[in-house]
Amino acid sequence: MQDAAVLKGTKDGYEIVLDENAGIEAIFSALKKLLNGLQAQTLSTKPQIISFDIDTGRRLWSAENRARIETIFADYADFSVHKITSNVITKEESARRLEQLSVHVIDKIIRNGQDERIQGDVLFLGKVHEGGKLLVSGNIYVLGEVSGIIQAGTPDFEDKMIIGDVHNAQQVRIGEQFEILDDTRHHIDGGTVIYVNDLHVLDYGKVEDLKQINPKFFNQIGGVING
Repeated sequence: MQDAAVLKGTKDGYEIVLDENAGIEAIFSALKKLLNGLQAQTLSTKPQIISFDIDTGRRLWSAENRARIETIFADYADFSVHKITSNVITKEESARRLEQLSVHVIDKIIRNGQDERIQGDVLFLGKVHEGGKLLVSGNIYVLGEVSGIIQAGTPDFEDKMIIGDVHNAQQVRIGEQFEILDDTRHHIDGGTVIYVNDLHVLDYGKVEDLKQINPKFFNQIGGVING
């Protein structure tokens, strides 16, 4: 009969795989047995902290049971938990990820003092008045008018972009980087791409150069830019 807790070596270190079909108490018992055996082996060697990844398979563990794993490891001074992972996610997390992948078409007016916060990418057709804020976790494609503040990659994703004409914006932000626009410094039009460069500052390019600016995104859209 296979143990409910099995040690495996990986290229990154050590992993303990917990049997997704075993009972919880059987898993905890097997985990303690495994750690006791490992501790006996390490007593004759120079002490060092060994960190383990815990794989729960296709079983989503509760916060209480994950805490019990941490409690078990607390009894072993030379061992620690690096991370606990599973091959399944909650319905809430699944919905959040799907929302992040969606492109939302927004056609509305954002007035002074209003904040519009959206998860995922946005195709913006509306209008942001001065003093209004459009805050998006993904990329923003602007076909509307922006006179307020516009942010892609909120709160701190610097791999996102703003594409389109935002020359009237009070401020553009990507992740934690921001700039008050001065149209005398940047020629901004419908083909402008605003992004964070390798120096972690806002930079400006053109849609036709998207392959060089963000190769990953360029490949995601099929490697084709329509002029």
